[in-house]
Amino acid sequence: MQRFIISLVLTVCCATTAQAQLEFKGKIGQTLADSEQYWPEPVTAPEGAPNVLVWLIDDMGFGHASPFGGLTPTPTLERLANNGLRYNNFHTTALCSPTRAAINAGRNHHRIGMGSHSLTAMGFPGYNAHPPESAKGFGDILKRSGYSSMFIGKWDHTPQWESTFSGPFDRWPSGDGWEHFYGFMSGDMNNFNPIMWVDHTPVQPNYDAPGYHVNEDMADTAIRWISMLRASAHKKPFVMFWATGAVHAPHQAPRDWRERFKGQFDMGYDAAREMILARQIEMGVVPKGTELSPRDETIPAWNTLNDDEKALYARQMEAFAAQLAYSDYEFGRIVDYLETIGELDNTLIIFTSDNGGSAEGGLHGTFNENGFFNGVPN
Repeated sequence: MQRFIISLVLTVCCATTAQAQLEFKGKIGQTLADSEQYWPEPVTAPEGAPNVLVWLIDDMGFGHASPFGGLTPTPTLERLANNGLRYNNFHTTALCSPTRAAINAGRNHHRIGMGSHSLTAMGFPGYNAHPPESAKGFGDILKRSGYSSMFIGKWDHTPQWESTFSGPFDRWPSGDGWEHFYGFMSGDMNNFNPIMWVDHTPVQPNYDAPGYHVNEDMADTAIRWISMLRASAHKKPFVMFWATGAVHAPHQAPRDWRERFKGQFDMGYDAAREMILARQIEMGVVPKGTELSPRDETIPAWNTLNDDEKALYARQMEAFAAQLAYSDYEFGRIVDYLETIGELDNTLIIFTSDNGGSAEGGLHGTFNENGFFNGVPN
């Protein structure tokens, strides 16, 4: 009897909720002719509402990309910067999860449970990696305003114990208003052999194909999704969050991209710092008269290194630059596609990094990030 009462209460509650959601405002008469149909008005975005495309890159320093004086050519970013705005007083947190959650929700990260990385979530207010329902992201806001919402790439502010096939999915992209998701639920991954998800289902990309790289896969997905949206709803605006694993370790780019930078950083980091500052002053990124900050005393002067050390550090920078330049190229394919279909001028494009250059490898870099996290010396 008790089980029957509970079932009856649940049934009544569900029916009441459904009725409230589907309130009928038409008329039901004795005949069809006496009746009036009613269809709720679909939510549509305002006429001419712009698309929104966000590229959130990972672990890129302020002076790495060429629009901010960096020595790595990033022509797509230069094109956007030359036709848009550059911000030289813009702040992020020092970790990826807090920045990503803050950008998504538009809230201070401590206010939404993301005071630290989701991997180190603790059962205290501000640090539990459980954003409140009141802190839904801009994807949810725009979806409710008639946009199609899409998330591609890195999503790492879900607690680790919830990032599995069993869920719960409240703090996955789908629970935050993103209708379509293709990406990875971790801080980083193998660019040549990633573990990817389509919504809540793990998938195996075609990484056996020669030359597979996750950045190309993500760009292909972005273009395909926009194309499918235009085929089914040619006026519906979209919001897309495109979050590369680059330039977080591991610094993996296709071989031909790595070879393009061979020898380009043999001048060493001391000379590179001077070159970058000079470019920044010339471009107006920093004020005239800005002086180069002292090199960290724990990092030896370049001219004191032996030949093997110089070759090692130069090669590390070549790999980093290759990954950055290649990411810029793949994002450029999305920009070019928007131009081809005539939507570039009606798309708000935002680019930023989640934080500066990574210190996970210490001051001298690392060949195995997991070794660092487990206290294994290089």
